[in-house]
Amino acid sequence: GTEPGLEATDYFGPERGATASGVHAMIVEVDPETMMVEIKKYVVVHDCGRVINPMILEGQIQGGVAQGIGNAFYEQLHFDENGQLLNASFMDYLVPTADTVPPIETDHVETPSPLNPLGVKGAGEAGAIPVGPLFAQALEDALNRPGLEIREIPLSPDRLFALLT
Repeated sequence: GTEPGLEATDYFGPERGATASGVHAMIVEVDPETMMVEIKKYVVVHDCGRVINPMILEGQIQGGVAQGIGNAFYEQLHFDENGQLLNASFMDYLVPTADTVPPIETDHVETPSPLNPLGVKGAGEAGAIPVGPLFAQALEDALNRPGLEIREIPLSPDRLFALLT
């Protein structure tokens, strides 16, 4: 049988979230013969409220951008006709490496949040989320093809060739 018990559930949600804001900018170069992309410059200006630990924040942003670059350019799951994953190891599943992630210039604006006693806002998501759309727009600009609209990622050289033919 089942033992009787006591259970309680409660949820906390602030009336308004302390949302971070920021801007990312990227300059890319595309080799027209190979469609290999080189990120020439990447800049982030971020406002996560009061910065408590600048070194950790810098790591969060840089790691998030690296993850976003992986999502935008490298990472894709491949399955066979039976649904078997074909690239289940790091030998087959591409991720960015130290030589493919550019130096990331960062700056911080501190606008303390009035919604919590520390004045903090989110920081972890801000590195990764904007990279995919930014990457697509930077490629559209670099390729300079009238009517080209890149609407999905990842954008490997093979996928770029397919988009342009």
